Amino acid sequence: MSQHELHSDSDDGMDAFMDKFKTQRYKNAFSENDWEEEFNKIPMFMKNAPEEIDPQKYPELACLQSIIHDEDRPPEEQAKSLKDEGNAYFKEKNYQKAVVAYTAGLKKKCADQDLNAVLLTNRAASHFYLGNMRSALNDAAAAKKLKPDHLKALIRGAQCCIELRHFSEAIQWCEDGLKVHPTDKKLRELRAAADKHKRAAERDARKAKAKEKKLHGEKEALLNAIKVSIRDGASNDERSPAAIAELSLDGLSSQEVTGAQVFVDEQGSLQWPVLFLYPEHQQSDFISAFCENSCFTDHLGVMFEELPPWDADRKYLPQNLQLYFEDEEKETLYRVDPEMSLLKILQHKRYFVKAGTPSFIVLVKGSSYCKQFLSGRKIHGL
Repeated sequence: MSQHELHSDSDDGMDAFMDKFKTQRYKNAFSENDWEEEFNKIPMFMKNAPEEIDPQKYPELACLQSIIHDEDRPPEEQAKSLKDEGNAYFKEKNYQKAVVAYTAGLKKKCADQDLNAVLLTNRAASHFYLGNMRSALNDAAAAKKLKPDHLKALIRGAQCCIELRHFSEAIQWCEDGLKVHPTDKKLRELRAAADKHKRAAERDARKAKAKEKKLHGEKEALLNAIKVSIRDGASNDERSPAAIAELSLDGLSSQEVTGAQVFVDEQGSLQWPVLFLYPEHQQSDFISAFCENSCFTDHLGVMFEELPPWDADRKYLPQNLQLYFEDEEKETLYRVDPEMSLLKILQHKRYFVKAGTPSFIVLVKGSSYCKQFLSGRKIHGL
C-alpha cells in the first residue's frame, strides 16, 4: 500500500469518527446550563472549597482529603499537607479554617522544627487578620523560640505589639530581628513606626497627667471655697464639722445630663446646679447656675412666668408654691422660705448636697396633694 493510500485511509477513518458527533451526543459531557457548577466540583478548578465535603457530591475532593489525613503517613508528611491546606484557606481569606488546618498540623508533633515554625507563623498571620492579636503574638513568640531568625515571625510579632499598643515590646522585636536581618526594610519601617507611637503615647500620658493635676487643683480650690462659704455666717450649732466633712472632690460633679457643676464666678460667688422636683406631676426643673447669694423667689418668678404645659389646673403660680428639702437620715422635711438665699439653706446643719446638685421639693400650698404628701411626715421650719 502506498504512502498516499495510508494517509487517505487515516483521513477517511477520522472523518467517519467525527461524523458520529453530528448525530450522537456525548453522554458524559457537561450541560450548557450547569457546566460552571460541574466544573467547580473538580478540585483543580475550584474557586472555593465547600464547607462540608460530601463524598457523593465531591468524590475527587473527598479522595484527596483522605490522602491528606491518612494517619499511616509520617507525621512530617501529614503536617506539610495540613500546612498546604491552611495556605489554600488563607489565600481564600478563610482565616478561621486556616487556623484549624495549621493547628491540626501542629498537633502532628513532627520533628521538623522549621516546618513547625512555619505552621506557627502562618497561624499567627491568620489570627492577626481575625483580630486575635494576643493569640497571634503568642504564636509568633513560639515560632521565634523554635527559630530565632525566622523573619516572618519577627515581623508578625512586632506588628502584633504595635496593634496591642505595646510599643516598647514592638521595638524589642524589631531590634532582635535587625540583629539577624540588618537590612530588612519591613523591620526598619516597623521599628520607626513603633518608636513614633511610643513617643506620642508618652507625650499624651504627660499631657493627661498634667491635665489631671490641674483639674485636681481646681477641684481642691473649689472644695475649699465651698467649705469657706458654708462656714461663713454659720454658727457652730447650725453647721457641724461632720456635715462639712461629707463634701469631697468626687461629689462636686453633677449627675445631670448637662454636665453642669458648681463653679466660682468672676465675683468670687459660687454658682450651683439646682434641681426642683414636682412629685405631684413627676416633673422636674433644672437650673445650671443658681448663685449662692440669690433668693428662691428670683428664680421661681422666671421659671413660672409662663405656666408649664403639665399644669392643666394653672395652680403653679409663684405665690402659691412651697419649697422643702429632705433630710433622708432623719426622715424629716424642712420648709424653705423662698425669700432665703441658696447659701443660707446650704449652711443649714441638716442640708447635705448629693451628687453635686442641691435639690428641692416644690408643692402647691393648700392643695389636696400637698396635704396628702405632708401627711405623717416630720416637718420643721427654718
